[in-house]
Amino acid sequence: MLVKVFGSAVFGVEATTITVEVNIDKGIGYHLVGLPDNAIKESSYRIAAALKNNGYAMPGKKITINMAPADLRKEGSAYDLTLTIGILVASGQIKADEIDKYIIMGELSLDGGLQPIRGALPIAIKAKEEGFKGFFLPKQNVKEAAIVAGLDVYGVENVQEVIDFLEGKGTLEPTTIDTRAEFYKTLDFPEFDFSDVKGQESIKRCMEIAAAGGHNIILIGPPGAGKTMLAKRLPSILPPMTLREALETTKIHSVAGKLKEVGLMNQRPFRSPHHTISNVALVGGGSYPQPGEISMAHNGVLFLDELPEFKRDVLEVMRQPLEDREVTISRAKFTVTYPSSFMLVASMNPSPSGFFNDPDSPQTSSPHEMQRYLSKISGPLLDRIDIHIEVTPVPFDKLSEDQKAESSVDIRKRVTAAREIQTERFEQMENIHYNAQMNTKHIREYCALDDVSKQLLKTAMERLNLSARAYDRILKVARTIADLDAAPIVVSSHIAEAIQYRSLDRDGWLG
Repeated sequence: MLVKVFGSAVFGVEATTITVEVNIDKGIGYHLVGLPDNAIKESSYRIAAALKNNGYAMPGKKITINMAPADLRKEGSAYDLTLTIGILVASGQIKADEIDKYIIMGELSLDGGLQPIRGALPIAIKAKEEGFKGFFLPKQNVKEAAIVAGLDVYGVENVQEVIDFLEGKGTLEPTTIDTRAEFYKTLDFPEFDFSDVKGQESIKRCMEIAAAGGHNIILIGPPGAGKTMLAKRLPSILPPMTLREALETTKIHSVAGKLKEVGLMNQRPFRSPHHTISNVALVGGGSYPQPGEISMAHNGVLFLDELPEFKRDVLEVMRQPLEDREVTISRAKFTVTYPSSFMLVASMNPSPSGFFNDPDSPQTSSPHEMQRYLSKISGPLLDRIDIHIEVTPVPFDKLSEDQKAESSVDIRKRVTAAREIQTERFEQMENIHYNAQMNTKHIREYCALDDVSKQLLKTAMERLNLSARAYDRILKVARTIADLDAAPIVVSSHIAEAIQYRSLDRDGWLG
């Protein structure tokens, strides 16, 4: 008897429906075809034990299973449940007339229990697109899949529940989630708040500008000046995610298997990888490509602490994703693209000792040591960082004062107002939502300068020997400063402030 059951494979952040054909005939043997990996080939042992422990049996006949399309590589243990149901129906142990209306996915334990899978959200989206009635999956993944309206999503704990439902012996209630209510319910007060930071008013202003325009920023200062403390508080002033951004971000975390029994992500991700990270872990890849840290930080913040400690080749692979806001991973037979529109926040000491041109410090670095330390960060990478700012240690009188600093909630109101101006400006454009995403054509249109501003920028370009990319970055930052002031045009004061935020272009740094 031949039976067709449906599963799904995830490539990148999109799913592809897989047809599992099970044929049982005279003879003996278990033949699995259609490019399965080792985890799928081993499934026969898990299936046999699970069937026996639930009162069923593996047929002692010739079992041929084809996973179509046969030229597409299948990976992982999530097909265990699909194969099990197919074998039971094909061998006549259960009767299931509506089996072709459901996507069935789940990893089996030896007792028939189900373990969580990766990519439940993209699979549910594809199942709805292709007109399937429902989706059976492990209970741990049900919240992320239930985001998709118009699809019956059943979270099950063991294989027996699926069998009873398909035979009409038991009932299962589909899980439903009010996506909008879920999205808005926990926009609460942040764990890290800018009111904890004493002094550093100019740095907070930089952070506010970076958050308002989605700009990349690098903080340079001696140990203990507060660089990491400031960076960790940046997500607290970013505007709330839109529903579209929340869905995109949830999809990536679903593919990576990082969602732990949560539905829609409504907090912007903050990723802080250690400096020993490899290229593949940062940008994604592997023999079966998985999203890396830059994609996990999509619509959020990627914080690289102690930037020169990262291997140079690791930092260089970020150059193209920073520009294109997506990363493409190519293999011989397929190519996957992961979105990676993130805010890069980097911090570094100004020298190996951590103290640069500090007359009070006994530790100094020779010019050769300085050059070797700073040469780990390439010019092209620094060009892609819009704001460079020096962080100086906070004096004692500021640290000891009782006055509370401005809270993240108040700063976020100004940031959100500036973002709303940008959303309105770019509403007709598909992939541009804030100033940092502008290309050269948009910069010419929205950052037109008067003669005074042009002269000011010309002088700065000549004195600081800025590149064309740095010129564009200054204009983008100036546009954001104007938006924070609710000014329709960029004026010389906005340009002057934006020029200040190019510390590393000045003499005495990378000279």
